[in-house]
Amino acid sequence: MESREVILRPVITEASMAGMDDKRYTFDVDTRATKGQIRAAVEDIFDVKVAKVNVMNIKGKKKRLGQYVGFKKNRRKAIVTLT
Repeated sequence: MESREVILRPVITEASMAGMDDKRYTFDVDTRATKGQIRAAVEDIFDVKVAKVNVMNIKGKKKRLGQYVGFKKNRRKAIVTLT
């Protein structure tokens, strides 16, 4: 998997913006990506040194439209701490 396929998009929330003060950045990543692949992708794309990678799987929320019930897509979030 290439670096640009591993990192999908940055997560822009109030909590993730507060983490940037401590050099912690949050990204949505591919659901098959490992911590090592995430570390390599961030170092390759942004030319920085990664200290730690925390990963969490987020289950898709239940959504409904009238009588029809479905689920949002499952996603994987990575919090990357830089040196």
